[in-house]
Amino acid sequence: MEADSSLLAIDGRHIFGNPELDPNAFQEFCNILNSYEEETLLPDDKVHASFFWLIDHQQFIGRISIRHTLSEDLLQFAGQIGYVIAPAYRNKGYGTAILKLGLTQAAKLGLKKVLVTCDTANAASAKIIERNGGVLENELFSEERAQWKKRYWINTG
Repeated sequence: MEADSSLLAIDGRHIFGNPELDPNAFQEFCNILNSYEEETLLPDDKVHASFFWLIDHQQFIGRISIRHTLSEDLLQFAGQIGYVIAPAYRNKGYGTAILKLGLTQAAKLGLKKVLVTCDTANAASAKIIERNGGVLENELFSEERAQWKKRYWINTG
């Protein structure tokens, strides 16, 4: 499959949370993602992570990222697993499937329990997390982001 720079944005948002990446430099983008898993030294605000794409018949369905550890920001707000499904594929079970696959990968990384968060207004994501065994710990408000988040823990075993 040829690299397709359109994989970098869904709903006008950069799917890996870094809008500074040039969508025309797709190989560089892939190299950066690989560095989060392989590099010994990462920038101060980054943790080791693995990234996976869900593709069906050469169509990009979504992505999931698994952070190997929790920084203070991840613990309080962003969580250990993040995922997104392209709009055309939502409400078809792909969100539940990608999180289930991600939990399997997290277990392979030795993570016994992971934190997954979602916006409090995102009922669909909350259902996906709960279908995958998520237990709601609490809801937190981030002054910096002016957002409420639901924080769920999921056992990977």
